[in-house]
Amino acid sequence: MQFEGIYTPLVTPHTPDFGIDRDRFAEVIEYLIGKGVNGLIVAGTTGEYYAQTAEERVDLMRQAKDVIGGRVPLIVGTGAIRTEDSIMYAEAAKETGADALLVTTPPYAYPTGREIALHALAIDRAANLPVMLYNYPGRMSVNMDEETLDLLSGNANFCAIKESSGSPDRLHMLALDYPQIQLSCGMDDQALEFFAWGARSWVCAGSNFAPEAHIALYRASAVEKDFDKGRRIMSAMMPLMRVLEQGGKFVQCIKHGTTLRGIDCGPPRLPLQPLDDREGQELAQVVQTLDAAIADIERSA
Repeated sequence: MQFEGIYTPLVTPHTPDFGIDRDRFAEVIEYLIGKGVNGLIVAGTTGEYYAQTAEERVDLMRQAKDVIGGRVPLIVGTGAIRTEDSIMYAEAAKETGADALLVTTPPYAYPTGREIALHALAIDRAANLPVMLYNYPGRMSVNMDEETLDLLSGNANFCAIKESSGSPDRLHMLALDYPQIQLSCGMDDQALEFFAWGARSWVCAGSNFAPEAHIALYRASAVEKDFDKGRRIMSAMMPLMRVLEQGGKFVQCIKHGTTLRGIDCGPPRLPLQPLDDREGQELAQVVQTLDAAIADIERSA
């Protein structure tokens, strides 16, 4: 499978009592497809999969498949501490008709490189679907190191990696030493660098509410190879990227940003708390400024 373009890890809208708002979930999907994103991911970190029951996760992947209706690829996250649980999510994704899986390191367990590879291979044996690996040591505590990559890179199903370490050395290593694994940007403030090193896709939570800006940067940098324009777009996006990381309130910012677009995503699930009024106003101002800047850049192109 070739990963090209913008892949949005979907937010999960909630009702005021923390139930899943399935009508709003469908609205988010329709909004993003209408804006031109290239694929959708269910059960990513942005979707708060870690705070959902197994039944909820399976129901959401099924609803997403039904709403998408084959218009864009559906990728399903298999994140779980136990390999057995990840296998169950992978099997459910295959039964649902998912196009690919997102496979991350089991959290908290602190596995070795070999153990991460064996975990991923067990998922592959169960589902036999294309896999985008997800390296996120900031949450999982360990990297998918060279041992992991060496053990997986000979299997054609492991065809891409979302790299979210933030390390330029990792970016260079992946681009130079593992060209058979497609490189996908997973570190938003380094998107320009990823595209310069050959990445052809970007898994970006901010595209839930700012798809135009993310698509514009991808198109300028990865498709047109116009890095002067890419730098202008990236400069306009940097204030947003700083706000998204304020106090670690990443999921809250994404949900509030989507609500600003007219799709009420409700609160995050506990223990997370929504943005306060000041934080919400700051994000709204940044989004308004970004919209104007991107429109101006596109008009002048």
